[in-house]
Amino acid sequence: MRIARFSLDGNVAFGVVEGDDATDAGPVLDIIKGHPFAEFERSGQKLPMDKVRLLPPVLPNKVVAVGRNYAEHARELGHEVPEARDAPIVFFKPSTSVCGPGDPIGYPSFSSEVHYEAELAVVIGRMCKDVPRERVKDVVLGYTCGNDVTARDVQRAESQWARAKGFDTSCPLGPWVETELDASDLGLMCTVNGEQRQLGRTSEMIRSVEDLVVHISEAMTLLPGDVILTGTPAGVGPLHDGDEVAVTIEGIGTLTNKVVKRD
Repeated sequence: MRIARFSLDGNVAFGVVEGDDATDAGPVLDIIKGHPFAEFERSGQKLPMDKVRLLPPVLPNKVVAVGRNYAEHARELGHEVPEARDAPIVFFKPSTSVCGPGDPIGYPSFSSEVHYEAELAVVIGRMCKDVPRERVKDVVLGYTCGNDVTARDVQRAESQWARAKGFDTSCPLGPWVETELDASDLGLMCTVNGEQRQLGRTSEMIRSVEDLVVHISEAMTLLPGDVILTGTPAGVGPLHDGDEVAVTIEGIGTLTNKVVKRD
């Protein structure tokens, strides 16, 4: 099931996505009663997708991101490749960094080297802490596409990554949450202006989704709507004013954003 968050005439709601662009009518949204973090009913009231504005599929309290979770990406940046037994590198992106499908990525004034990083994003569905491996599926609502946009020059210059990875619009998410998906071996691709830049599979992750949820929830309570970014494959590179960057993940869809220079 694909669950989208959208606005129409100033009202925000969730809906189940039905159909796709291949059909004559195009996809529609069946508005749900309530929210997707509890049992819900479909209203039967349907809206054409092209009549609404898609929003970030969730508004997370926190985005917990993981660094160097693909070996080839660690190598391309000149870092030592972590072992599966090593603790993953974890950092935060603030809620204000989140933007949705079609929203502009604002090129920060304090950077001259902004990179894309296509990632599988895990959406938490219920409040949880100290999650055992066998219960991870119970606390995950589903998955969406993410882009861990990074000011690479700032990341190199500063001892922590808060500004480099936490600036406004540095965390595009979308276009919706796919709730029925085995995330263990999904194809992941990033294109810039239609040209392929990244291509990988989630099976190449050093630490799996289960590993990450267990490790992160040992330290902190995860809330409904929180997001875990699981790392990016090799092929990261620069974005420029006017570029269109798209993250596509098998079984989910495509998240597209355009880069704009901030005044």
